[in-house]
Amino acid sequence: MLELIALHKSYGPLDVLKGIDLKVKPGEMVFLIGPSGSGKSTLLRCCNRLEEPTSGAVIVEGEDITAPSVDLNKARRRIGMVFQSFNLYPHKTALGNVTLALVKVSRLSRAAAREKAMAALADVGLADKAAAYPAELSGGQQQRVAIARALALEPKVMLFDEPTSALDPELVGDVLDVMRKVRAAGMTMLVVSHEMRFAAEAADRVVFMDGGVIVEEGPPSAVFGAPREARTQAFLSRVKH
Repeated sequence: MLELIALHKSYGPLDVLKGIDLKVKPGEMVFLIGPSGSGKSTLLRCCNRLEEPTSGAVIVEGEDITAPSVDLNKARRRIGMVFQSFNLYPHKTALGNVTLALVKVSRLSRAAAREKAMAALADVGLADKAAAYPAELSGGQQQRVAIARALALEPKVMLFDEPTSALDPELVGDVLDVMRKVRAAGMTMLVVSHEMRFAAEAADRVVFMDGGVIVEEGPPSAVFGAPREARTQAFLSRVKH
């Protein structure tokens, strides 16, 4: 579903990604873990070209979306993204935030967009908050609206960039529950997160990055239970999992 081939990203002399090769199969949930500055978020942002790779290719459903001829707006419809900071429009209700993309991007009528947006809000347990503005919602609810907004566009792949790191601890569980539900529905997911217990329980595969390269990858039981590489062992000894 998603394949990265020899992906490099540099900012001047700084090499952030140093030749990443990664495949994510349809319906697979892959967790990216690693220390801050290891390139995880940059990798995610290259997947939908919010960051332009310096070289290499990003293949989505067999199409190279880094090719010069690609219709980037069309390609991005297949790749939903949920950010750390929610990125909701403060002057629009929860329903308005979800509806906007459906009207602007999917070109749906207002009535069709509203129906689809309400279904997406119901999927994340927030149908009763459709008329609420972001300032009237908790951080966890805002993040669930952001997930609904991404899901409403019916992407093929969902990217999650630290979706719970801005939340109070007691609100994290609701967002993780929604992510479990999205995974159970068969969505292909690439997740950057420090929620190690969630990764151990829910991920199909865990990828440990450090210094812009993939150091180790495998099923959670192997990476968390018996990491092979010294860098992985050192990182996991410093974090709760």
